[in-house]
Amino acid sequence: MGGLLRGARIAVKTCMGVKRGEKVLVVTDPPRIKVARALIEAARELRTKTTLICMPVGKRHGEEPPVLVAEAMRAADVVLAPTTYSLTHTQARLRASQAGARIATMPMITEEMMCRGAMLADYREVSKLTKRVAASLDRASEVEITAPAGTDLRLSVAGRRAYPDTGIFHIPGDFGNLPAGEAFIAPVEGTAEGRVVVDGSMVDTVRGRIEISVEKGLARKISGGPARRLTKLLDEAGPKSKNVAEFGVGTNPKARLIGNVLEDEKVLGTCHIALGDNSTFGGRVKAGIHVDGIFLNPTVKLDGKILMSDGRLKV
Repeated sequence: MGGLLRGARIAVKTCMGVKRGEKVLVVTDPPRIKVARALIEAARELRTKTTLICMPVGKRHGEEPPVLVAEAMRAADVVLAPTTYSLTHTQARLRASQAGARIATMPMITEEMMCRGAMLADYREVSKLTKRVAASLDRASEVEITAPAGTDLRLSVAGRRAYPDTGIFHIPGDFGNLPAGEAFIAPVEGTAEGRVVVDGSMVDTVRGRIEISVEKGLARKISGGPARRLTKLLDEAGPKSKNVAEFGVGTNPKARLIGNVLEDEKVLGTCHIALGDNSTFGGRVKAGIHVDGIFLNPTVKLDGKILMSDGRLKV
């Protein structure tokens, strides 16, 4: 518990800024129960009102939790969600944020990740860098992304707001991942064109290089070793699942490429796109699924100006 408790204290004290007397809710499922218990212990050290809810494991990232869980989230001051599948891009999370809850989702978190890597970053420094990247995305209209493995994608973000996942969630309504460290934005629907080659990681059950051909904002063709499994996952969620929902930039220098999307997408020097739902962060598509794919050493241009070159940020 010692190493787990160290990461849990960072989450509760530094990242969430939990105060004495606040109502802290930890939502988990059986595979993540040890992480949840560490978070509960760290919260109780601060004399908070703590509640633990253990729900059944869901089917996919972005699936809505049970109604009772959603209602409890809205009633809390702080929500920590170490779960197997992500609650970030759900209406339950959105409504809880709108009600003023500060929320950190922790999908696929492991005990090892609580003790090492991105979770132990200096989140004040991560916050500064992430806000700079988000500000650059905010000012942009057109994004061009290329990478050595073959990614060549263009998309519009005109009029869209970027979100800085800073790891510092102290203001009512703040939300993000833990571990944190990315700036992300919802592309304008129908504008993404080109190809994405995922050579980092994508979805917990999908391993190997994936090529995604994108036309008019949709993933039209998916190829590569894991293509059948990914396509099946998307098809089960419905036709809106193939929407190009997100473009994100990793900003955590402590993050490692370990085959777990939660940490991989935070790696400094990487970018990612997501397919599926973007209705919870400025987009218009409700899909009931959200899956991220990471690619390495990208070059990113915003309105022709370089934001990142071969994986090195220029902000």
